[in-house]
Amino acid sequence: MRRALLLGTAVALSAGLATACGGGGGGGTAASGGGKPVVGVDYPRSDTDFWNSFIKYVPQFGAESGLELKTSNSQNDIAKLTANVQSFVSQGVKGVVLAPQDTAAVAPTLQQLNAKKIPVVMVDTRPEQGDAYMVVRADNRAYGEKACKFLGEKLSGKGKVVMLQGDLASINGRDRTEAFNDCMKARYPGITVFGEAANWDGAIASQKLQTQLTAHPDIKGVYMQSSFALSGTLQVLQQRGLLVPPGDPKHVFVVSNDGIPQELKEIAAGNIDATVSQPADQYAKYALWYTKAAIDGRTFKPGATDHGSTIIQVRPGLLEDQLSAPLVTADGAAYADVPSVKPDDSSLWGNNLGS
Repeated sequence: MRRALLLGTAVALSAGLATACGGGGGGGTAASGGGKPVVGVDYPRSDTDFWNSFIKYVPQFGAESGLELKTSNSQNDIAKLTANVQSFVSQGVKGVVLAPQDTAAVAPTLQQLNAKKIPVVMVDTRPEQGDAYMVVRADNRAYGEKACKFLGEKLSGKGKVVMLQGDLASINGRDRTEAFNDCMKARYPGITVFGEAANWDGAIASQKLQTQLTAHPDIKGVYMQSSFALSGTLQVLQQRGLLVPPGDPKHVFVVSNDGIPQELKEIAAGNIDATVSQPADQYAKYALWYTKAAIDGRTFKPGATDHGSTIIQVRPGLLEDQLSAPLVTADGAAYADVPSVKPDDSSLWGNNLGS
């Protein structure tokens, strides 16, 4: 199995991370009867194709890392996440994997786990405050920039686009929104962006897209910050006679984030035009691998890894492994300075979900 860059000594990190790397406590037995360390994994939700794919991968990579898993689902509710973590602690877990959607409210939970010397690996999101052993995430600002450059080039720098945002209480929603807006202002000032907060809710996104198309029937682009808006967006476009091939003057260019199998199919069919493939498989793989590394007392520092990513130091006490997330387009061409791959590319996790 490929390994990230290991070091004998870490860069100067805060006490919380140093404690996490020590591998000591855990509040219970160190391992199951079979000798495998017990790790708690809280799933953030199970109502999207992306997170259901992540959930599918977790047992596979848990076994590969030699871990026994206890799992829960906080259903996008910080109170449930807190209760689930308390249950993990009572079961004597030696590490915890979290993917909180509210990245501010998770701070007290991180503080409690650090106090108990239980290392935490965060997936997809990073905390506003507090330490974790590692964050496993892709560069979400790059998601917004890639979507901006794709739409900017397709629209030749002119026109109107709708951005269907996620939850702005999440660092992911803010990163994607800010980067998309910053890129549009800097590179494509002739494009007007209508930002619509949709809270990762497909019904809200659909209603707001309807409203914008009624007010601005000349909209020519849609940026969905994740696949939560996919089915509703396609339905709205179809109802308005806008779900037409890319060569048709009425075509509305649509770019998404996630890389789920359905997105890849819709790109191939010409119904949407692009997505950024957020690596559900690698999130599961490296979240669990880093958790085992924490239990084993290993340490890391910023720099390139051997799995095509880069570890950055977000702040003292918080490292983030930024995994690769390629742009996927029908033609596999470059847009501005962004390369892309075609939807049938064998490297995409969305094409390998059943394997």
